[in-house]
Amino acid sequence: MTTARLGGPTAKAPGATGPARTAGAGPRRITGLLAGVAVLAAVMLASVAIGARPVPPAAVWDALTAYDGSPDAVAVRDLRMPRTLLGVAVGVALGLAGALMQALTRNPLADPGILGVNAGAAAAIVTALSLLGLSHPGVYVWFGLLGAAGAFALVYLLGARGGSASPARLAVAGTAVAAALAAFTSAVVLFDAGAFDEFRFWAVGSIADRDLSVLWQVGPLIAAGALLAATLGRGLNAIALGDDTGRALGARPGTVRGLAALAAVILAAGATAAAGPIGFVGLAVPHAARAITGPDQRWVLAYSAVLAPILLLAADVTGRLLARPGELEAGVVTALVGAPVFIALVRRVRIARL
Repeated sequence: MTTARLGGPTAKAPGATGPARTAGAGPRRITGLLAGVAVLAAVMLASVAIGARPVPPAAVWDALTAYDGSPDAVAVRDLRMPRTLLGVAVGVALGLAGALMQALTRNPLADPGILGVNAGAAAAIVTALSLLGLSHPGVYVWFGLLGAAGAFALVYLLGARGGSASPARLAVAGTAVAAALAAFTSAVVLFDAGAFDEFRFWAVGSIADRDLSVLWQVGPLIAAGALLAATLGRGLNAIALGDDTGRALGARPGTVRGLAALAAVILAAGATAAAGPIGFVGLAVPHAARAITGPDQRWVLAYSAVLAPILLLAADVTGRLLARPGELEAGVVTALVGAPVFIALVRRVRIARL
């Protein structure tokens, strides 16, 4: 995000550039967003139709509109549709959480794990697996949510000591807390082989083998976080110019940062608890969004919410195609594909400074 010059009387937020520069930008952004929605619909159809058992589009439609209990209908309605819907929800959450974290910390390498959210969810889930013997995602997802929230609370308390919780303090506290929780998680799985067997499937990051109960549990949380994020674009634009200028533009920097952190934690916690720590989605997608829209956080958030589920579902479908009749987990594919794509993005496109 560009830094404003405060010497003149017309310092503007990132979304408030002059008429000559923004002429036609709005329609182009809207057109691009609609195109992204169309691509998302196509990827969702591919997610439902492609697998170990290919299902023709006509059979997909019949399964959705006239369920008859056939093998194709069972594959579509009972297995692939919940997986696809969860992939959309998790993708939206990761994309928005990554965009919020990068704007909040002014760190272009920030992702949803920077505040210890992923590490907190992992520590809580491995505790539930080892001490309580819980193994169903619909049950231990709540432990993941509580662990993520508890980790963020600890990070905030550490980062806010002696004054306000600045982005730098939050990042340092998050790194320290995440390291400690990761050590705890490693110790538990080393001494409990049963917990390790269960935990390793969650830790790799996957939307497979999740039924609708998981979506019903995390869906409202992700929806609440997404709605909160949608209200923060203008405030994030204002405080990017500095706290004093942000206040002059009507924003309250402390409130904006607090709400942005809350929304990011809610979104990241819901996604991580449901699907595990899926990497590169929350890191790379906001960069792609900024390359398309510029630094205006209102559009960055909107594009991130569309592009992230496209990436996640495309990775999930690719994993099914590469390892038939088995499959590669989505977290593995996003790491394999996301790393070179992110490197190419950094090399080809000048990243807007945050």
